Amino acid sequence: MSDHPKPNSSLSAAQSRWEQTTLFPDLRRKPERKAEFLTDWDEPVPRLLTPRGEEAEVYPNQLGFPGEYPFTRGVYPSMYRGRLWTMRQYAGFGSAEESNRRYHYLLQHGQTGLSVAFDLPTQIGYDSDHPMAQGEVGKVGVAISSLADMEVLVQGIDLGRVSTSMTINSTAAILLALYVAVARQQGADLTRLSGTVQNDILKEYIARGTYIYPPRPSMRLVTDMFAWCRENLPAWNTISISGYHIREAGSTAVQEIAFTLADAVAYVRAAIEAGLKVDEFAPRLTFFFNAHNNFLEEIAKFRAARRLWAGIMKERFEARDPRSWMLRFHTQTAGSTLTAQQPDNNVVRVTLQALAAVLGGTQSLHTNSRDEALGLPTEESARLALRTQQVIACESGVAETIDPLAGSYYIEHLTDRLEQEAAALTARIEEMGGAVKAVEEGFFQREIAAQAWRTQKAMETGDKIVVGVNAYQADASRVETILRVDPAVVRTQLARLDQFKRDRDPQAVHAILGRLEAAARGSENLMPVILEGVERRATLGEISDALRRAWGEYRGDVRP
Repeated sequence: MSDHPKPNSSLSAAQSRWEQTTLFPDLRRKPERKAEFLTDWDEPVPRLLTPRGEEAEVYPNQLGFPGEYPFTRGVYPSMYRGRLWTMRQYAGFGSAEESNRRYHYLLQHGQTGLSVAFDLPTQIGYDSDHPMAQGEVGKVGVAISSLADMEVLVQGIDLGRVSTSMTINSTAAILLALYVAVARQQGADLTRLSGTVQNDILKEYIARGTYIYPPRPSMRLVTDMFAWCRENLPAWNTISISGYHIREAGSTAVQEIAFTLADAVAYVRAAIEAGLKVDEFAPRLTFFFNAHNNFLEEIAKFRAARRLWAGIMKERFEARDPRSWMLRFHTQTAGSTLTAQQPDNNVVRVTLQALAAVLGGTQSLHTNSRDEALGLPTEESARLALRTQQVIACESGVAETIDPLAGSYYIEHLTDRLEQEAAALTARIEEMGGAVKAVEEGFFQREIAAQAWRTQKAMETGDKIVVGVNAYQADASRVETILRVDPAVVRTQLARLDQFKRDRDPQAVHAILGRLEAAARGSENLMPVILEGVERRATLGEISDALRRAWGEYRGDVRP
C-alpha cells in the first residue's frame, strides 16, 4: 500500500485559523444538528476535507473555507450540518381559500417555508374583474386583487414565525405592501418578518414577459423597495435575482450565470446611484437558480456562481461586509425538462436535479411535481415532491459533510471553466453599457432564442436524448388525476372583490391614488405611499393603473 501524502503545513494552519475565527464562533450560535455524524458502519463523518500534498498549495485562494471568501464551498461555516436548506413548495392556484388550504397541508407535511405563486392578472397589474383578466383568474397561481384576498391567503398562518417567498416582479411592491399590512394586523414584529420577494424585473424583459412599465422606472421601484426595507423590514430579502427563468427560456448554464449576475450588477449600480451604500443593501440580495439535468455541470455551476459573485462584490463594488460577498440562492428544479410522456420519469429527473442543488450548496429548494407538464400539481404529487427533498436530507448522507464533491478533478475543472466563460460573457455585457442597455437592445433575448433553437434542433435530430420523448418510447402512460381549477373560483373571487369595493371609502381611495401618481412623477420613495394605498383599500389594479398613468407601458419592442 502506498503512503498517503502528508498534510500541507500552511494549509493546516489556515484550516486551524478558519476553525478558530469562523467555524467555532458560528457553532456557538448555531450548534450542528447532531452531536456526531456517522456512516452506516459507525465511522465518524468528517466535517470538512481538504487536499493533501501539492494540491494544497492552491487551495486557500481558489476554494477557501466554507463561510469565507470566495465562498466556493458554501456561504455558511457548517452548511447543512448546522441547518438543512429551507424546503419550499411553490404553490398557489384558484382562490385565496384554496391556496390557503394547500399551504396548511404542506406545512403539516414538513414544509418549512411558504412559496406563493400568483396568477397572470396579479403578475401584470390587473384586478380579477378587469376585462384583460378573463379566462386567467386563478389559473397559474392565486388571484390577489385586494387586502381582503391577502387576509384570506394567509389566514391561520403566523407571519411572524414563517418565512414566505413571493414570486412576483412588476407588482412586487404592491404584494409586499399587502403582506406587510396583514402582518401589522396580526401584530407581527416587522423587524423580524422574514421572506423574499422576487422583484427581479430585468429578467422579465429578458425571458418571461410579465413586465408593465419601461425598464428605467421599473428599476426605481426595485431600489425604492431596497431603501424602504432597509429601514422597516431589515430581515426581508428585497430581491431574488433570477436565472431560473433565463434557463427555462433556453439558455445554457454559462448564460444562466452570466445573465443573472449581469442583472445583479445593474441592481447594485442602480441602488448606489439612488444614494444607498453598498453594504446597506447588498447583504439582503438573494438569487434564484435552475437545477437542470446535467448533474455534475449543475453542481459546478452553483459553486462557480458563488465565487464569481464574491469577486464582483469585493473587487468591483468594494463591499466590505462579508455578507455582501455571499451569493445566497434558492433553487427550483427545471420545469422545462418535465415531459407529458411517461410522467413517472419526471420523478427521477427531479430527484437528480434536487440532489445537484444540494451538492451545489443551495439555501432553499423547491422540487417540481411529476404531473406539472399536464397541469397544476395535485396534493399527492406535491407531497411526493416534498418527500424527495426529505429523503435526500435524511437518508442520503450528502448533508452530513460540507461540499462533498470538492477536489474532484472534473468538478473543479467544470467550476473553473464555468466561472471563466461566465466572466467573459458578463464583461461583454458591461462593454455594451450594462444589463439595462442590453435589455433595451434585445441582446439577451436574441442570445437565448438562438440557444433554444440549437437545443430544439438537437432533440429533433436525436443528438440530444429525452427519455420517453425521442427515445425509449412506450405506450402512453397517464396520470390518473389532474388538478383542474373549479370555475366557481372565479365567481367567489369576483364576489369578494365587488364587496371589498362596496365597503370602502371611495374618496379616500381616490385621494391616495392621486398622491401615488404625483409621487411617481417625482422622486420620493413610493413604498410608503403604496402601503398607505393598500391600507386605504385601493386594489392592486388601481395602484398599477396610477403608475401606468405616470410612466406608461412597455411594449417590448426589440431592435433587429
